Amino acid sequence: MKSFLHGFATLVVLPVIALFWVVSCISSSDQALTSCSQLLSRLPGMTGCYLRSAFYASVLEEFHPTARLEYGTLLSKCSARIKQNVYVGPYCLLGLVTLHEDVLLGPAVQIPSGGRLHGISSLDEPIRNQPGKIERITIGRDCWIGGQAVVLADVEEQTVVGAGSVVTKPLPPRVVAVGNPATVIRSRETTS
Repeated sequence: MKSFLHGFATLVVLPVIALFWVVSCISSSDQALTSCSQLLSRLPGMTGCYLRSAFYASVLEEFHPTARLEYGTLLSKCSARIKQNVYVGPYCLLGLVTLHEDVLLGPAVQIPSGGRLHGISSLDEPIRNQPGKIERITIGRDCWIGGQAVVLADVEEQTVVGAGSVVTKPLPPRVVAVGNPATVIRSRETTS
């Protein structure tokens, strides 16, 4: 049944996929993605999830059909990779990311393309004109990122990031980290 629904959703979203390719030819694929992502982000419920999945499976570098992106979620980079059983809560903003298997993102999580998107070294030139650096942020398998967290660095597998935390430096595997900046408060590994 799910295969049928995915196939039907692909047929329904074909005009948006065509729009993506047309806009990609005129501007860039990332700009086309932003436009289509905004359009599809407002489709509610399970119908919206299926339609977003069908679209992203057609245009992202990698998108597994078991991944679920909730209402209001926006993506900005076609090179994003979203793997099996990923759940992205409502109102998330995702840039150049890799979300490995079984990652859970709470509502309003922001994972832009690194923490150096804008240059700030010159006072003689507006920040918007200074070159930044786009970086892929990777969230390891089986991580849980709490609501409204901002992730600017990699998070290793099976790590939990507390709600509202700001990850500015890479986090090791199997820990719990909270705060701004996010600090490891304990290990998730049991000691016998």
